[in-house]
Amino acid sequence: MKKVAPPQCLQNAFEENNLGHVEVFEFPDGTRSAADAANAIGCDISDIGKSLVFMTEKSRPILIIMNGADQVDLNKVASLLGLSIRKADAAEVREHTGYAIGGVPPFGHAHPVETLIDEKLLAKDTIWLAAGTPKTVFSLTPDELRDVTGIDTGVKISA
Repeated sequence: MKKVAPPQCLQNAFEENNLGHVEVFEFPDGTRSAADAANAIGCDISDIGKSLVFMTEKSRPILIIMNGADQVDLNKVASLLGLSIRKADAAEVREHTGYAIGGVPPFGHAHPVETLIDEKLLAKDTIWLAAGTPKTVFSLTPDELRDVTGIDTGVKISA
């Protein structure tokens, strides 16, 4: 593991949100999946906040920050939104966030993306998140994640 600079969009988001103290780490074996990230970091898989992009039936992107141990319940999310959803494809993820699947951070995107956060994730002491590439991560406290996303409470969206 080595400390690296984040992509410029993410660095700008750190600075805009008083997160200049956040350090980004690169792991040579990669952190593409929640399991890979947990193994590299040495934490529980539920401490990983995976950023997953979905599309509504109206082609609106939705970012769900989910704890790494659980799966998103599409029916719960569709009920919450009042719209059906599907997982975004790789081109849609890159178009709306500016990042490739496996490296999408929870903020610092190319365009604003509506975001939901899993309630279990906000109960953690530390949350590890993708930092723009499939090999980089950073950590935040739940309060820091709440502040930067503007989301006060999580939702029950696990399967």
